[in-house]
Amino acid sequence: MRFMEPFDAYRFYQSMKLHFESDSYDAIKYNYKTSAKPQSFWKRRDKYFFAKVGKKFDNVSDLIQYYAAHFIADKSWIGEMVEDEDVYKEWLKRNQSLGYMLEQDLYKVAEEGNFDQILDTSKGHPPIVTAYVRGDINIESVVIIDQLTNFMNDADKQITETIVWPELSRKIRKYKPFVHFDLEKAKNIVLRVFT
Repeated sequence: MRFMEPFDAYRFYQSMKLHFESDSYDAIKYNYKTSAKPQSFWKRRDKYFFAKVGKKFDNVSDLIQYYAAHFIADKSWIGEMVEDEDVYKEWLKRNQSLGYMLEQDLYKVAEEGNFDQILDTSKGHPPIVTAYVRGDINIESVVIIDQLTNFMNDADKQITETIVWPELSRKIRKYKPFVHFDLEKAKNIVLRVFT
């Protein structure tokens, strides 16, 4: 088993950080390339953490998932990621049972109205997003429903609040490429819950 080099762990961290924290950078589109240089990396005080993370992974896709799990949990400093292993374990657990989790989350938001009502922005944030912010449902469920309906595009056009929404919307949009679920299965779950 060959481990990831510390600089490579850092390079992918930089691209994921840019991906989640900036509107213009898309890590997938730019193939995880950044202007990170080995010379500047070796001067960093936190390089030890990247060596530690690099030893955990022998492939890039697992490393990227590790970073995505932490960024959506609002753990963006590498030291915080290394210290809090539960974030990644919980993420793996959620992603292994996406269908079940989606169904349970939709039953929770179904109490707030029908399918159209949970995506409605006429009174502010869509109820499905509010349920996520409250901690009632998981971000993956919001992302899957957005993959099905593209409701976030409408929400971005209609919501004028500028304190919470822009960052929340970016997090959901930026996480979208990292959530893989069969949309036909998702459609069937929605129909089962809302009919």
